[in-house]
Amino acid sequence: MSLNSTPSGERVHIGFFGRRNAGKSSVVNAFTNQQISVVSDVKGTTTDPVTKAMELLPLGPVMIIDTPGFDDEGSLGAERVKRTKQVLNRVDIAVLVVDGTVGKTAADHELIAIFEQKKIPCLVAYNKSDLTGQKEYADGLAVSALTKENIDSLKETVARLVKSEDDGRKICADLVETGDIAVLVVPIDKAAPKGRLILPQQQTIRDLLDAGAAALVVRDTELADLLVSLGKKPSVVITDSQAFAKVKDIVPDDVRLTSFSILMARYKGFLETAVAGAAAIERLQDGDRVLISEGCTHHRQCDDIGTVKLPNWLRKYTGKDIVIETSSGKGFPEDLSPYKLVIHCGGCMLNEREMRYRRQFAEDSGVPFTNYGTAIAYMNGILKRTLSVFPNLQKTL
Repeated sequence: MSLNSTPSGERVHIGFFGRRNAGKSSVVNAFTNQQISVVSDVKGTTTDPVTKAMELLPLGPVMIIDTPGFDDEGSLGAERVKRTKQVLNRVDIAVLVVDGTVGKTAADHELIAIFEQKKIPCLVAYNKSDLTGQKEYADGLAVSALTKENIDSLKETVARLVKSEDDGRKICADLVETGDIAVLVVPIDKAAPKGRLILPQQQTIRDLLDAGAAALVVRDTELADLLVSLGKKPSVVITDSQAFAKVKDIVPDDVRLTSFSILMARYKGFLETAVAGAAAIERLQDGDRVLISEGCTHHRQCDDIGTVKLPNWLRKYTGKDIVIETSSGKGFPEDLSPYKLVIHCGGCMLNEREMRYRRQFAEDSGVPFTNYGTAIAYMNGILKRTLSVFPNLQKTL
C-alpha cells in the first residue's frame, strides 16, 4: 500500500520513548530523515506526543510517534508523562532511547517494565555513540543521531520486529468465493461525507475485489429494485448498521446479511466480546451511564449516529432514562467504573493494539463492551442472523 492509500489504523505504530534530553527527537529525525520534531539542548522541548504518518523503507507505511520525556517534573510534567503512557496503548513497537553517556536510569527501567507488561516489542537505542565511542551493547544498539551511525541498523532491526503484513486477517474476503456477488448498502443522508465513501466501505470493496467477487454498491432506497433486477441471489448483503431496520425487511431470510461495523469488529479482533456485551442492553436501568465512543474525530451532524441515533434507539428499546456520555479520537476515559456499558465504533481509524487495549480495559473494569453494528443488530432482533456469515463464530456462541 502507498503512503496515501494506507489508513492510520493499518499502519505500524512505532513509538520513541525515554527520559528528557536523551535525544529522542534527534533520533526520530535521523530515523525518518526528516525534521519531524523540534530539537533543543533544553530539557522538555517535546511537550506533547508528535505523530507523523509516512512511508519508511524498509518498513512501508508507518506511524512515527515522538513522546515527551518520561522523567518530566511538576504538574505539567505529570500530564506529559500521562500522555506518554496513553501512547503506549496504541504502539506496536517501542524504541527506548537511552543517553549513552549516562546509561539507563530509573525512568528507563520503568519504561521497560511497562513495555513488558503490555507485551510491546522493545528495542533499546543507546544514543550519542559519537561521544562515548562505544560500538556495541549487549541489550541494544549504539547509535548517533548526530553522525547517523547505526541508524540504518536501527531501521532494519525495527523492521524485523514488525509482524508480516499478511497476517491472515480479512474483512470479508474469506466469506465469498470468486465470482460471488456482494451487495453493499450505503445510505446517503446528512451524515454521509460528500463525494466519498467512509473508510470501512472502501476497505470492504477492496477486500471483495481481492477475493475475485463483485461488489455492487446501492443506496437503501434502491436496494429492493436491485435485488429483483439481479436475477440471482447475492452471496451476501453488507449494510451500514444504521439501515438495519429497513434492510432486514428487504433482504430475503435465505440471503446472508451483516454490516460494515460487524465486519470491522471481527477484523479488529473483538467481535466475540461485542456479541457478549450487547446482552447488557437488556439490563440497563434508569440513570445508568452508557459510554458511546468513536475512534475518529469528525464534525457532528444533526443526525449523528453516536450522539443522536444510538442514544435514541437505546432509550426507545429499553424504555429507560439512560445517561449517555461520548468520547472520540484518542480521548478514551481512564476510568470506566461509572459506566454500565461501552458501545464503540468499529475502530477503522484505530490500530488493532489500541482496540485490543480498549476491549481489555473494559473487561478488566467489569464493564460490558460492544460496538455500533452489534448493538443495533441486537436491538433490531437480528443479531443471530447477522452472525450467520461467520460459521466459526457460531460454534463459540
